[in-house]
Amino acid sequence: MSVTLKVEKRATRPRSLRNELRRAGKVPAIVYGYKVENTPVSIEEKELSKIIREHGANVVLSFDIDGQKVNALISEPQFDTFNRALKHVELIAVDMNEEVEVEADIQLVGEEIIAKSGAELAQALYALKVSATPDKLPEFITVDVSKLKIGDSITVADLPVSEDYKIVTDPEEHILAIQEKQELQEDDEEAASETVEEAPAE
Repeated sequence: MSVTLKVEKRATRPRSLRNELRRAGKVPAIVYGYKVENTPVSIEEKELSKIIREHGANVVLSFDIDGQKVNALISEPQFDTFNRALKHVELIAVDMNEEVEVEADIQLVGEEIIAKSGAELAQALYALKVSATPDKLPEFITVDVSKLKIGDSITVADLPVSEDYKIVTDPEEHILAIQEKQELQEDDEEAASETVEEAPAE
């Protein structure tokens, strides 16, 4: 899907301008790609964060630069370590008729059923590479684990085929497995407790 965004061209010198923009609640960004030269812009941080929160990182952003309509995907978002606010982002202009490759997070469904059964879920893969036209890119890929039993596993090849996108990740890649819950044995607990008690004080 496509979401309209307001961007403004910005100066790049002096470098202190970036910090001034951030203090004003804006994100320094760079736009480049399909029919667009490298163009520094700024975006309202709250607006962009809300779009990502509601539509995911694979949303298509539509905006104007000097009267030219641009459709772009978010790339390389940088977040503040402490408050998680966006600090910088790259916007890659795309042709809406050409397929692109991006990563889509895996979203599990039915984890609570696995937990209630006394089993344990071991996940090895958390995102998949997919190919699609920009308007068909998935926000995430759902993997239903509710009917799995101990000993079952899922690979990329086990996922259903979608008409909207193609999964590019190697079909043999292991996503997850269901195994017996690993309980900490009493002997292990006692040994761990003794180790702590015997540890010399620093």
